[in-house]
Amino acid sequence: MKVLITGGSGFIGSHLADNLLALGEEVFVIDDLSTGSIKNVEKSQDNDRFHLVVDTILNEAVMNELVFKCDQIYHMAAAVGVKLIMNRPVETLETNVKGTEMILMLANRHKRKVLIASSSEVYGKIMDGENTRPLSEESDRLMGFTTKRRWAYACSKALDEFLALAYFEEKKLPVIIARLFNTVGPRQTAQYGMVIPNFVQKALIDKPITVFGDGSQSRSFTHIADVTYALIRLMGETKAVGQIFNVGNPEEVTIKDLAKLVKEMTGSASEIEYLPYEKAYGPGYEDMHRRCPDITRLKGLIGFKPRTDLKGIIRSVIDYYKS
Repeated sequence: MKVLITGGSGFIGSHLADNLLALGEEVFVIDDLSTGSIKNVEKSQDNDRFHLVVDTILNEAVMNELVFKCDQIYHMAAAVGVKLIMNRPVETLETNVKGTEMILMLANRHKRKVLIASSSEVYGKIMDGENTRPLSEESDRLMGFTTKRRWAYACSKALDEFLALAYFEEKKLPVIIARLFNTVGPRQTAQYGMVIPNFVQKALIDKPITVFGDGSQSRSFTHIADVTYALIRLMGETKAVGQIFNVGNPEEVTIKDLAKLVKEMTGSASEIEYLPYEKAYGPGYEDMHRRCPDITRLKGLIGFKPRTDLKGIIRSVIDYYKS
């Protein structure tokens, strides 16, 4: 197979490239390096089956050539992290919406199978009643108003999903959508607000660990190896076409308990500090209190079960930063 990965030098994309190369595939990566890094694919560049193009996915001429020569497309390119979303909302919307539109248009032109990486952010603040159970692919969602730019990313990814499903239904384009829940592991940077790398980096140098809000909000974290396994299996399943799948780990933790666990596992002397959202991101910031996936659909199709628990995830990040 010849496989194209957009955003392939980013955290998730580079791990995906590693796995596909290990399976014997020929991998083409395009990345503008705005949030990705050459270091992530440094070792892969020694492989004759790896090809890196440094350019934007909005360059139609370049993208048309790449899509034409490849059999499958993993569309991973997107603006990442709450910090980036709050600081650069125009880039967030243009990258996510125009980029996905470009991929789907060209995939349809050449009839290529495409997997769209979506996000658990699309669930928004969560409707009343949804807080008491894990989120399924059919759960209702509640978005903040347009004056709250916090939700720009969520709305852009939701539009990506609508567009992908429209191409499937109207154009018969083979499309799969994967909603990723807080993917974590080696190579992930804290630069854009990713919580576990942020906590680990601070803990290793005994700097204060900052928890936003009161820390009672809960999240579910999934190891990168589990995510890439699921994405590759989904791409190979004909029954996955036209469907949306939660890709995550149902194990939950509150952010304040996560900070305590990171401190314990690193043997850190760091203090745990609490910072109001307004001071971190400005007035009017909103967050979801809980975000836990129901992975019944994914388990039913590919037998998915996360292999790395929360402590294993944290340990992998600690080992990465120590090295």
